[in-house]
Amino acid sequence: MPNSPQDNDLAARHRFFAIEYNNRAWDLAVQSRTPIEDEEMLNAAHAAALHWAAGGDELNQMRAKMLLAEVHALLGYGTSALAYAQRMCRFFLSRETPDWEVAFAHAIHAHAAHAAGEINVFKAAYAEASQALNAISDPDDRAIVQQTFDLVLTI
Repeated sequence: MPNSPQDNDLAARHRFFAIEYNNRAWDLAVQSRTPIEDEEMLNAAHAAALHWAAGGDELNQMRAKMLLAEVHALLGYGTSALAYAQRMCRFFLSRETPDWEVAFAHAIHAHAAHAAGEINVFKAAYAEASQALNAISDPDDRAIVQQTFDLVLTI
């Protein structure tokens, strides 16, 4: 991937910026942040979703919903976090999905449910996330998901 969008194809430019903003938002999501970085994380997540909507496929768009659910949960926007989480869970859990992505979906659903004050939903999603995390076969994938899962543990 080039450092700047060289392609004149508009969809390719959208994909370039979607990746850039997506990666920035996830980087911020797993670290300690200042209020300014919270705002940057939120803006980056929404920018990624906008660019994935224009230049990505359904999978990219649902991964953007996953990111939005996590970012909104981190910021305490429970209602919107849970709405994004429910939508992406329906997508990922209704089809063949890699083990790491199933674990992400459950962990973020748990986080969003907690942010929304839906404690019973949180408990069920947390249990599913824990099982799914333990079922990830690749240790590197498990370590990446563990970072997000640990954020759920701190709430």
